[in-house]
Amino acid sequence: MDTSRHAAHVIAAGEWLSTLESGTVTLVYADRCRRRVRLLDDAGAPFLLDLARPARLADGDGLVLADGSIIRVVAKPEPLVEAVATDAKHLARLAWHVGNRHVAAQVVDERCLRIIHDAVLEQMLRGLGAETRTVTAPFHPEGGAYASLATGHHHGHD
Repeated sequence: MDTSRHAAHVIAAGEWLSTLESGTVTLVYADRCRRRVRLLDDAGAPFLLDLARPARLADGDGLVLADGSIIRVVAKPEPLVEAVATDAKHLARLAWHVGNRHVAAQVVDERCLRIIHDAVLEQMLRGLGAETRTVTAPFHPEGGAYASLATGHHHGHD
């Protein structure tokens, strides 16, 4: 593998110049939570992601290659379950049950959350009184209280 196609550093979305972009890599959420993995950019060229510690890559983040160019991360739409609560208190209850199962969740607004599609969890959410629907969208779950401390990588949406 070409050693210049080695990414060992991430720059947060909005923190790098678009003129340095040499390509994109489109990844589902699970593939955006990696430390070391061989990937193909969207043009089919291989590169090695080799970070010092695991990171949660967000849409628009830049993977800095050894030659100084940057591969932009694109969040790939994927099947999600959207759970709509009756009010904010109901949403908190739904989020507690999802979090109690250690499942990543994205809070969409004051009455809606999203999780990766899972029929069992969708049934649980309906049983808790949520209206559910399947959507296809990029998944941007909450990072948790310690996410930026663990990765040294912070986004305003974490």
